[in-house]
Amino acid sequence: MKPRVRIAPSPTGFLHVGVGRTALYNWLFARRHGGTFIVRSDDTDLERSSDEYAEDILEGLRWLGLDWDEGVEVGGPHEPYRQSLRLDRYREVAEGFLGEGKAYRCFCTPAELEKRREAAMAEGRPPGYDGRCRAIPAEEAAARTDPFSTRFAVPRPGETVFADLVRGEVRIDHGNIDDFVILRSDGSPTYQLASSVDDVDFEITHVVRGEDLLSSTPKHILIGEAMGGPPIAYAHLSLLFGPDGKKLSKRHGDTALRAYRERGILPEAMVNYLALLGWSPGEDETIVPRQVMQDRFDLGAVSRNPAIFDAAKLEWMNGVYIRNLEAADFLERTLPLVEEDLGRELDGAEVARLAGVAPLIQERARLLTEVPEQVRFLFVDEVPYDEASWNKVMKTEGVGEVIASALDRLTVLPEWTTAAIEETLRAMLEEKELSARKGLQPIRVAVSGSSVSPPLFESLESLGRTRTLARLAGVAARL
Repeated sequence: MKPRVRIAPSPTGFLHVGVGRTALYNWLFARRHGGTFIVRSDDTDLERSSDEYAEDILEGLRWLGLDWDEGVEVGGPHEPYRQSLRLDRYREVAEGFLGEGKAYRCFCTPAELEKRREAAMAEGRPPGYDGRCRAIPAEEAAARTDPFSTRFAVPRPGETVFADLVRGEVRIDHGNIDDFVILRSDGSPTYQLASSVDDVDFEITHVVRGEDLLSSTPKHILIGEAMGGPPIAYAHLSLLFGPDGKKLSKRHGDTALRAYRERGILPEAMVNYLALLGWSPGEDETIVPRQVMQDRFDLGAVSRNPAIFDAAKLEWMNGVYIRNLEAADFLERTLPLVEEDLGRELDGAEVARLAGVAPLIQERARLLTEVPEQVRFLFVDEVPYDEASWNKVMKTEGVGEVIASALDRLTVLPEWTTAAIEETLRAMLEEKELSARKGLQPIRVAVSGSSVSPPLFESLESLGRTRTLARLAGVAARL
């Protein structure tokens, strides 16, 4: 039987990079085995869920190139794929469990539960639910009119055993599992009930998710068995950690996938990086094409050890992918960023100017968002001077003489080409016995406003004679 897998994020926050990796592993597993990849929305937490988060999740999955075969927006034979639209189904299952003696009504109030929990902790006993309402005869419980929650009656004694595809055999004694709530007193389902019912109803064969949900797995297995559903295979992925060895959090930087999209990470690079966070294609490769991932992906080869999410390594990999882009592709991806930075569209001549310097930036860039800042000076009438660059470069001794000499030489240059510009400025360096840093950096800052820009000689050719000379003259007067 071909696998049916799902990703079921809750729209209570932006798509986390860890959820992105989980989605990728599910997608790769489905594509490797010709299976079905499903996207559903676990949106029963109505107070914290929002349309903004729901759209961000779908947008993030699309950005990664993870198309889904069933689910939200694409439909399928098990519609609807939003839990908030399936509440009656969850109540139906809970009612069935009550009728079959697989669940029972619990009349304990939150205050009573808290009081007993505190007493148990004070006496050194486990603070979990003590199961006292389980002893109430079903007929008596059904006749009561006071509020109740519905608890699953965990079989006792007993043990749940399953073979985790990543972690190996897992054994959980039922003595360590409370009779857990599946339906709250307001009729809303808990995560354990809703997720388990969906997995059975949607005919899920494999659940691939983070190990933070491992403690819920015995409960899901018990609910699935109580429904008469077929066994489901589980694979629990290690959590992502920061470079300091601690669980990935905001102290390590951004954790939302959208932040990396906005910083100029290519989706191809992100997919490659996420895939290698716990899995190896088997040949010690770092840059792995998507098709190779699909052909080789194996859940059994996923490591159970924590994976380190290092933004610096991601940026390095992104730089590799940027350099591997076709020139036209690089221009197509960066043009909208440049226009957004300028607040206007570029005309034909300006696009050609950008295309001329784009390959020079492409060789050095790690992020697409580095491009607008580096080319802005080519498309504005006046450049704002970066204070740090000005103080470091333009306040050193002899800078005024360098600018004046460059202005004199470039003014009489017969032809305005990269080769001619380089020849005359290098002749200036030799004549004045200046290093490239002392002789060329002032010119770079004068024309671009920063000490970081594309290669100088090509930049001057692209900027043009008139604007280059005007900027040099303006700086000479300022100095």
